Amino acid sequence: MDLLVSFNPRTLFRAVAIAEAFSWAGLLAGMLLKHVLKVTEVGVQVFGPIHGAIFVAYLVSVLVVRRPLGWGLKTVLVAVVASVPPFATLAFEIWADRRGRLTPEPVRAPQLETSTV
Repeated sequence: MDLLVSFNPRTLFRAVAIAEAFSWAGLLAGMLLKHVLKVTEVGVQVFGPIHGAIFVAYLVSVLVVRRPLGWGLKTVLVAVVASVPPFATLAFEIWADRRGRLTPEPVRAPQLETSTV
């Protein structure tokens, strides 16, 4: 199946935004174990790189879906800022969905020229 045909910007963005929030939860749990309870560093060692990769994937997904979803600069900037605080990508995803910003713009069929003979 052609990748461009099966590409759904809403599904892609939602999946990455939710994964980013879950990776934050794992990293925060790891930080609790390391810095507060002083039990182990394994949580940070595991979830640090996972969160870092998903964080980058989230930023890339914002750039990938902005055009098909018709996002202006303001929406893109809010999405990028939402990547910094814990769980804000989830809040942005809910906000964007409720306001129809995760609904792809209709694809316009190319106009065929008709010649009059």
